[in-house]
Amino acid sequence: MTGAVRGRAAGGAALVLAALLTGCSGLADGGGVPGASASDAGGGAGGGSPAHGTSPLADPDGTKPGLGPLTSGQDEATARTLIAKVPTKGRGPKTGYDRDEFGHAWMDTADGVPLARNGCDTRNDLLKRDGQDVEFRKGSNCVVVSMNLYDPYTGKDIAWKKAKAAEVQIDHVVPLSYAWQLGAARWDEKKRQRLANDVLNLLPVSGPTNSAKRDAGPATWLPPSKVIRCSYAVRFAQVALKYELPVTTADKSAMLAQCGA
Repeated sequence: MTGAVRGRAAGGAALVLAALLTGCSGLADGGGVPGASASDAGGGAGGGSPAHGTSPLADPDGTKPGLGPLTSGQDEATARTLIAKVPTKGRGPKTGYDRDEFGHAWMDTADGVPLARNGCDTRNDLLKRDGQDVEFRKGSNCVVVSMNLYDPYTGKDIAWKKAKAAEVQIDHVVPLSYAWQLGAARWDEKKRQRLANDVLNLLPVSGPTNSAKRDAGPATWLPPSKVIRCSYAVRFAQVALKYELPVTTADKSAMLAQCGA
């Protein structure tokens, strides 16, 4: 074999090796599976891609972006253990409920929750937390006017602009009316304000999807995307446990069922 031929052979082998190494990297990111993403590969308790949300087991205070799926049997077992701790109670009447009982919407002064008194209202805090390619109003580092959002409830991307604000709504995972009927009617005002503005209980999602949920518990409403339902149940349980709030027996059964019980 001549020196020139040997050189071409060596160069070809190097290219093949580089391609193989690149392919291995792609598989590690989920690229070797049709429709998979980095969050699909790493969405367990370790977190996952910020663009597709964080596992609730890795985000017990709700300060990390979004809501990612649980992808392992071990995570589902941990989820069931957590959900099992939530007490149950019958749902009471809605008598006396009013949104204002939980303070004015998106107040920045609900002490005792993350991001309170940071100079930015709760809604914009959530848009900043979960949005990608966020743009602010000129002269502001608070008011979001444009962003891309991955909606965990539908599994779809939303290109959002403030001109059509209702396309993205902030969901109270544990609805305020639901909480009122399960005991919040007897809480003091400050505790109700904390629940309404606690980032643990809040997710920016598709507006129409949030509107369809209304004040339903997990027995009667779950996110359309099935891969996120166990994570949703975990987040519902995390909020309930933090605020010592019971859920109905039917809701608890539904929550456990989403995590393989």
